[in-house]
Order: sequence, then structure tokens, then C-alpha cells
Amino acid sequence: MKATVTVMLKAGVLDPQGKAIAHALGTLGFSGVEDVRAGKVIELELAETDPQKARAAAEEMARKLLANTVIESFRVEVDG
Repeated sequence: MKATVTVMLKAGVLDPQGKAIAHALGTLGFSGVEDVRAGKVIELELAETDPQKARAAAEEMARKLLANTVIESFRVEVDG
């Protein structure tokens, strides 16, 4: 079963990578980009076949390793 974990900085946390991307887009002629937030997507292929158990496992992985929950939030999606 595939689980996708999307990790983003929490609102109010400075995002220097997002600022750099926004600046670069402006220099490439893309106007109207007011803000950019950069994050990461982690795809997990799990042996678990129960969607609820797969989601619970992926959420635990995110809390323990994949996201710094002090400054990042995460979202888990399970396809199965």
C-alpha cells in the first residue's frame, strides 16, 4: 500500500527556500507570484494492507522522523 507524506513549514515559520524560489521566478519573468512555501513529499510503499493501519503507521513515521513537528506540519494520504 502506498502512503504519501507531505511536509510543510508551519505558518509563520520563515521559509528561506521559498523566498529564493519566489525571487528566482521573478527574475525569470513570472510576475504575480506573491509568496512561495517549499516543502517535501515522501512516498512510502508499505506492506500493510489495511488502509487505517497504513495511515496510522505513516503518521507515526512522520511524527518520529519525517517531520520536525515543532516547525513543520504534515499530511498523510493512503492509496490502496
